[in-house]
Amino acid sequence: MSTTVVVGGQWGDEGKGKFVDILAPDADIVVRFQGGNNAGHTLVVGGERTVLHLIPSGVLNAGKICVIGNGVVVDPAVLVEELTALRKRGYLTDDACRKISDEAHLILPYHKAIDLARERLRGKGEIGTTGRGIGPAYEDKVARTGIRIVDLLDDAVFREKLERNIEEKNLYLKAILQEPGLDFTTMYDAFRSHADQIRRFVTDTALYLHREIEAGRRILFEGAQGTMLDVDHGTYPYVTSSNTVAGAVSAGTGVGAGSFKHVIGICKAYTTRVGNGPFPTEELGEIGVRLRETGDEFGATTGRPRRCGWFDAVLVRQAGRLNGLTGIALTKLDVLTGLDPLRICTAYRADGERYERVPASVRLLGAAVPEYEELPGWTEPLSQARRLEDLPANARRYVARLEELSGTPFTMISVGARREETIILG
Repeated sequence: MSTTVVVGGQWGDEGKGKFVDILAPDADIVVRFQGGNNAGHTLVVGGERTVLHLIPSGVLNAGKICVIGNGVVVDPAVLVEELTALRKRGYLTDDACRKISDEAHLILPYHKAIDLARERLRGKGEIGTTGRGIGPAYEDKVARTGIRIVDLLDDAVFREKLERNIEEKNLYLKAILQEPGLDFTTMYDAFRSHADQIRRFVTDTALYLHREIEAGRRILFEGAQGTMLDVDHGTYPYVTSSNTVAGAVSAGTGVGAGSFKHVIGICKAYTTRVGNGPFPTEELGEIGVRLRETGDEFGATTGRPRRCGWFDAVLVRQAGRLNGLTGIALTKLDVLTGLDPLRICTAYRADGERYERVPASVRLLGAAVPEYEELPGWTEPLSQARRLEDLPANARRYVARLEELSGTPFTMISVGARREETIILG
C-alpha cells in the first residue's frame, strides 16, 4: 500500500468509512487530515454498526495506530467520549495506538454557539451547518486567534487565550447574534479536565509520520466530507470550512506531497447531498424517496434526510481532476436494484450553454438542466456478489458506463453495508 489517500468524490456521505475499514488491514497507520466531528463515518462489522466522528475508521482493525492530524479541528469532549466508548468495546486499549497532533485547533463552546446562531439568522438562506462549531473554529485558525491543543496543555497560556477570546466572543454573541454570553469558569474547568484526559496522546504527529514513512510503514490518510464540499473547489458557499481534496493531506498532516502513491475517490452509484445548495440531478419525487429509504440516506451525524438523485458523471470527473484520483470505489450499487431505467448525467445545459464541467457560479449550477443517458436496470439482489462476474449483466453494463464516464478505473464495488459485501477489482 505504501501511502494511500481516501477522499469523497461527491458531496460527502459516500461511504468512506467502510472503505477505509477495508483498506486498513494493509496499513500500519490510519490518519485523519481535516474536518472535525461533523464527519459521520459508518462501519458495519459482524452485524454491529459503528459511527465514528473523529477517530480514524481503521480503529476496528486490531493493532492499527490511529492519528488525528493538525488539519483536524478537535472538540475534546467529543474526542474523550468517542475514545471511552471504543475502549469499552475493546478497541484502542493500547495508548501507543492513539496519537493527536499538538498543532490541531480546538473547538470551544463559543464556536458552537456562534455556528447555531448564525444559521438561525440566515433563515431561508441557511447553509445547512451541522452546528458543531467547525466553521467558526477554522475562522479563528485563519484569523490567528485559535487555541491549539499545545496551548490547552499549558495552563497559563490556555487561561490567557481563553480569557481574551471569550471576552470578544461574548460581545459578538450578545450584540450581533442576540445570544447570551458564555461563562469563563465553566468552560475553563471543563477543558482543563479534557487536557488531563488527552495529554498522554498528544505529540508532534508530523515528525512521527515522517519518521514512519522513512521506515517503510504503510500509511492510510482518511478524508472527511466530499470534494464538492471543499471550501475552495466546492459549490461555494454551500461547502464545509476546510479543504477536502487530496492536496489538503500535506497541510493537514505535515507529510510532503511526494509521499502519496495512491488516491482513491469514494463515490455512490447515485448522488446525495445534505443541506442547501445546487444539485442538478436531484429527484424530488418518487425516485428520490425510493433512493433515500432504500439507501438509508439519513445523516450519521445529524440524522437529517439526504437529498437524492441520479449519478452525476460531470461531478465525478471534476473530482477526479481535483484529486488526481488513481482509482474509484463505487458504493451502494445494491440500492439501485429494482429501478428501471437508470439515468446518468453526462453534461449540463444552463443559459444556452453546454457544460461538461461544474461551473463555479452557484446560480448557473442551480439553473443547470442535466443531459441524461439511460441504461436498463436489474431486479436481482446483489449482496452475495463477490466478483464482477457475479453481478447481473445490466449491473455490469451500468458499472462499466460509470467507469468510462468518470475517466478513472474502478477498484472496488460495494454491494451492501457490511465489510464483506464488497467486490475487489484490483
